[in-house]
Amino acid sequence: MGNRCKVRLAALVACMAAQPAWAICADDKITINGDFGQATFSINIADDPQERSKGLMFVESMPTLEGMLFIYETPQSVSFWMKNTLIPLDMLFLSPRGEIMGIHENAIPGDLTPIPGGDGIQMVLEINGGLSARLGVAVGDVMQHPSFGPEAILPCEQKSES
Repeated sequence: MGNRCKVRLAALVACMAAQPAWAICADDKITINGDFGQATFSINIADDPQERSKGLMFVESMPTLEGMLFIYETPQSVSFWMKNTLIPLDMLFLSPRGEIMGIHENAIPGDLTPIPGGDGIQMVLEINGGLSARLGVAVGDVMQHPSFGPEAILPCEQKSES
């Protein structure tokens, strides 16, 4: 990546870090908070078996700050593969409370080797390959999304009924 792209990405992350965390809680957005600052991704959700099995198969490209959030009904052991996936991906494996428990970087397009995410995983965020390292995302960082619910490490602001 050229210096110009690095500067743009750094400026984008810095701009997002200045926003209050609750301001970006939405079903189609997920925010990662860590030592690097904060980054928000526009996401598609895969929350049923058919959507999860398709995932990002046959997607030829994906904008930098987009991804797919896989949501499971209960925490479990998960494993992914890259069958029919055309772009390299980073997979961020999440606890029920939104903590990143593991990161698999640069999964190889088309590779059928299982990618285990570990036990107790309730969600997995797939983003463009190499992006987690470029941003500085690490195990232990925390995500914010309405699906984590009120027990989340970073819960979404609850709107009061008027």
